[in-house]
Amino acid sequence: MHDDSDVALMLGLQKGDTAAFEILLRRHQEPILNLAYRFLGDRDEAEDLTQDVFLRLYRARASYRPDAKFTTWLYRIASNACLNALRARKGRRAMSLEGLAADGRNATPIQIEDTKASAPPVALLRDEMGERIRGIVDGLPDAQRLAIVLNKYQDLSYEEVAEAMDLTVMAVKSLLFRARERIKERLMPYLREEVR
Repeated sequence: MHDDSDVALMLGLQKGDTAAFEILLRRHQEPILNLAYRFLGDRDEAEDLTQDVFLRLYRARASYRPDAKFTTWLYRIASNACLNALRARKGRRAMSLEGLAADGRNATPIQIEDTKASAPPVALLRDEMGERIRGIVDGLPDAQRLAIVLNKYQDLSYEEVAEAMDLTVMAVKSLLFRARERIKERLMPYLREEVR
């Protein structure tokens, strides 16, 4: 897709072409934001992390070498930033503000009917299964979760995931196998429940 022109833009950025940075930002901001959001689960944190990734890209412009695909290099920066953010988050307790009123008391969130939504039973089952899967993926060890997000949600090949995570292809395959087994194992009770 863009990779050859991305490399040319990065090489231009090395020479001081700031317009090249703006083009790279426009092209890749959304995929990096999606990766960060899927991994971290928090939109604001994902937006901050995305800005940090592009700041790191800009600062690393002088050391950039087109040895690998540009997107793989960018995903390595983003993957490391996601893992660092998760490490920083551990130990801190997150507080949901969704159910709080302006004065700090509990409030009932406003719900608006979606007239284009599927029939309630179908939508409910799909949403419920999606929530279960998200919960299971969120509970995976960090490396397994990152491998799943990069491979399944960002559509990176095993080789690209390996480069982004600085691992061998066999290590990525092993991470993905263990993650899939864990997901399958944790989904099985729900699937048995659905069949009854």
